[in-house]
Amino acid sequence: MSELAEGSPAPDFTLPGDNASEISLSAYRGQPVVLYFYPKDNTSGCTKEAVAFNELIDAFREAGVAIVGVSPDPVPSHDKFKSKYELGFALASDEKTEVANAYGVWVEKSMYGKKYMGVDRSTFLIDKDGNIARIWRKVKVPGHAEAVLEAARAL
Repeated sequence: MSELAEGSPAPDFTLPGDNASEISLSAYRGQPVVLYFYPKDNTSGCTKEAVAFNELIDAFREAGVAIVGVSPDPVPSHDKFKSKYELGFALASDEKTEVANAYGVWVEKSMYGKKYMGVDRSTFLIDKDGNIARIWRKVKVPGHAEAVLEAARAL
């Protein structure tokens, strides 16, 4: 599968979301969307990333930008994670990893010499027309939410 590039259409999807919702990328057409993929609810880096986006939620809203977090965790896990950290944005459950595969973020990883499949922490800034404006792969959490906000404001 070819890797997605900036300027290409963002693959549409519909996934189960937190609080028994359904999340479709196409439902956000007309406004920019920060679509960020993270490995697992309630883990150190993923929590820091979610909290960082949440701390800037008002600035994203002022810029007219929606935020959607996606991980392979099931909906009940998302519900607990969202409630625990009072997250003000949607979380989508990609248990079959079909969306992660479509975005090229379901990859082979290695830890302590063991290989396994997992989410490569990545963020996609999607413009109001549904095209990928910016891509951040192998995201390092410190300063990331601020960089995404700056790019979103420039759309």
